[in-house]
Amino acid sequence: MTTTSNYALRLQKSLLEEVKRIAAEENTTINQFINVAVAEKAAALRTEAYFREHAGRADLSDFHRILAKAGTEPPRPGDELTIDQNGEPESAP
Repeated sequence: MTTTSNYALRLQKSLLEEVKRIAAEENTTINQFINVAVAEKAAALRTEAYFREHAGRADLSDFHRILAKAGTEPPRPGDELTIDQNGEPESAP
């Protein structure tokens, strides 16, 4: 069983109005919307910390060794990367 606790939350009026509107559009309560938003933010922060921790342990020599094993076949149709004018891969359509 999940336990809950109360917390008096103060929101800016404009933010509260937006939360009310979105909760109504999503057919949920303000309370449920805020719970989900807080859970999503907490998960995002945990994920960021996880990757930061693992990136710190990365071994670039292993990375380059594994990358060197990549095949020499050209990409299959539809798997090509399109590079934009800044030299960055474009998002998939």
